Amino acid sequence: MPADLPTEAGRIAVLVPCYNEEVAVGHVVKAFRAALPQAAVYVFDNNSKDRTIAVALEAGAEVRHVTTQGKGNVVRRMFADIDADIYLLVDGDDTYDAASAPAMVEALLKDHLDMVVGCRTSDEQAAYRPGHRFGNALLTNMVAMIFGRTFTDMLSGYRVFSRRFVKSFPAISDGFEIETELTVHALQLIMPCGEISTPYGSRRQGSASKLNTYRDGWRIILTILQLLRLEMPLRFFSAVAGALALASILLAIPLIVTYVETGLVPRLPTAILVTGLMILAALNLTSGFILDNVTRGRREMRHLFYLNHRGPGDQVTK
Repeated sequence: MPADLPTEAGRIAVLVPCYNEEVAVGHVVKAFRAALPQAAVYVFDNNSKDRTIAVALEAGAEVRHVTTQGKGNVVRRMFADIDADIYLLVDGDDTYDAASAPAMVEALLKDHLDMVVGCRTSDEQAAYRPGHRFGNALLTNMVAMIFGRTFTDMLSGYRVFSRRFVKSFPAISDGFEIETELTVHALQLIMPCGEISTPYGSRRQGSASKLNTYRDGWRIILTILQLLRLEMPLRFFSAVAGALALASILLAIPLIVTYVETGLVPRLPTAILVTGLMILAALNLTSGFILDNVTRGRREMRHLFYLNHRGPGDQVTK
C-alpha cells in the first residue's frame, strides 16, 4: 500500500459511471489505477453505443452493465452491487484530477468522515461554462437556504464515501439529480463530511457533455422540492397552507368590508371560494404535522441502519 495512504484504508472501489465515453474512459481508468494502485476500478456502462466497454476493458477496469438509463440509476446499482470499505465516485469524462484521490481518501480516514467532496477549481472557460457556474451557485444556495447547510460545490461528480454512507443511502433519483440527493442525505443525517479543492479540466476532443443546463437544472430544482416535501414535510405543507390562507384572506377582505357596511354578502361564489381555500389551508397544515412525525420515525430508522455499518477505517477486511 502506498505510503501516502493510511494502512487502515482497506478495500477501495473506484466507481466510474459511463455513457458514450470511449474517448475519455481509458484515460480515467489508467489515471486512477496509477493514483490508487490498491483500488479496484469498476466501470458501469449505461447503454453506450460506442467503444466505451472495449476501451475500459483494455485499460484494466472491471466492466458491468446497467440497462436502465440515467446516472442516478447507475449510482444506485453501483452502491448495491459493490462491496468495499471506501468508495470513490468519479465521472468517466476525464475532467477530474486523479492525483487528488489519495488526499481525499486520506482526509476521509484521518478525520473519520463519511463523505469528502472534490470541489472543482478551474480557470478554463470550456471546462466550467458560465451557465453551469451560475446554476451550481444558485442550486447550492437554494439547498443551504432550505436545509441549513450545504457544500461549496454541491453538484461535483467527484466524491469519496465511507461504507456506512453508501449502504444507508436510499437512492430515488434517476438522472443528474443524484448529486443533490447525495448532499441532502448527508445533511439530514448530520454526517461528518469534508471538502477538498481539486483541479477541473476541459473534456477531451471528441467527448461531449451529457448535461443539459436548463433541462437538468429544472430537474434538480424539482428534486430539491421533492426532497423538501419528503424530508421536511411540516415546512413544505406549512408554506402551502400559508399561501392558501393568504389567498383566502385577500379574497375575503372586500366581502367583509361590504358585509360591515351593508350587512349583505353579494358575492356568494367568492365567499364559498374563500371558505374552501381556508379549509384546504387547514388540511395542509394538519398533513404537515402528521407527516412530520412519520418522517422523524423514518429518519431514526435510517440513522440506526447507518450506525449498523462500520465507519471509515474500522474493522476493515485485510
